Amino acid sequence: MSSAQRAKYSYILLFSICSLIISLIPIQAQTHPQDNITPPFDLKVKDTPNDGGGSLTLTWELSPMDGKQIGDMDGYQIFRATRADTALKLIGQVGDNTATFTDIGLDNKEEYVYAIRAKKDSSYSGMVYSIFAFPKVNWFRTNRINLLVLLLIFSSSVLLYIRSAKSGKGLFIRKLAGLEAVEEAVGRATEMGKPVLFVPGIDELDEIQTIAGLSILGRVARITAQYETPLVVPVLYPMALAAAGEIVKGAYSESGKPESYKPEMTRYVAGEQFAFVAAVNGIMLREKPAACIYAGAFYAESLLLAETGFATGAIQIAGTANPEQLPFFIAACDYTLMGEELYAASAYLSKEPLLLGSLKGQDLVKLFLVGCIIMGVIFEIFQIGNGFFTRLFLEQ
Repeated sequence: MSSAQRAKYSYILLFSICSLIISLIPIQAQTHPQDNITPPFDLKVKDTPNDGGGSLTLTWELSPMDGKQIGDMDGYQIFRATRADTALKLIGQVGDNTATFTDIGLDNKEEYVYAIRAKKDSSYSGMVYSIFAFPKVNWFRTNRINLLVLLLIFSSSVLLYIRSAKSGKGLFIRKLAGLEAVEEAVGRATEMGKPVLFVPGIDELDEIQTIAGLSILGRVARITAQYETPLVVPVLYPMALAAAGEIVKGAYSESGKPESYKPEMTRYVAGEQFAFVAAVNGIMLREKPAACIYAGAFYAESLLLAETGFATGAIQIAGTANPEQLPFFIAACDYTLMGEELYAASAYLSKEPLLLGSLKGQDLVKLFLVGCIIMGVIFEIFQIGNGFFTRLFLEQ
């Protein structure tokens, strides 16, 4: 064998020995990042309860690697697709120790499938898939059963009292001094030969205080018709003017004095708040009414009206549900209807069974709620009932 051949075989033998040695060295297999993260499990998708549709709620069991400490995981990524989609789309991510996600803004006619995976740094777990689900409208909100119970109690009490009133059973309503004094005020104006001024507030006809004031106006108009006492009703808005005119006209007709009614009894004065006040104050100073009655919604003008009426020496009766104006009326008027007394005036004056029953039913519900508040405070202070009242009135 020549030296060249020996060198060739030597190189081959050396290469084989090196390859054998390299093959015997253990090599760590490269793993995919997914293999390091344990995925969450038991992914469930259901319609979000107590909503108007367009929403699905996802729940799952946390990854076993997601411990109680913050930072064990970065969180969970949520993917979504429809039947028409060819790939899942990332729609959100939640933090660790979180096992719920609500997807909103969905189409109630579309079906959706979801997938979720855990994330830690740059590593991800495998995907966990859900079944297809679709959102729907919920017709009954179970978290508002407390309101249903209150509605049933209120409706039952009102119907019960209306039935009692229609059967002729007397329903007690405490006397309202301001309303009892209406006839006295009109009688004084009749004796002095001066008119009665009635202001039904300064709000539009869609304001409940204006409606309550107009109901009192009907009572006042009937008394002035009986005594043939002049009546002046300045009004701020056209719709309220039309309603006031019809009420006064009807009151005079019911009293058998339709010929005593005059259209100018109700006057459209001005369409602006303080222009209206200036005009009414001018009427007070010129015509010197012996009785001034204010019933309705009043604001900054309340003291201006009451002080001018006081300066003319008129007997004044006021009523409003605006608490910030009550101090001015109390200071300058002889009688004041405060808050809900204004709304109770129509039932108090008319004695209609429907109105009386509604009023008494409302009072019963108020007593019930006050009792619940007192019991709730006691139960919470002494830790009785395991938070029953809190769950009943607050959490729901």
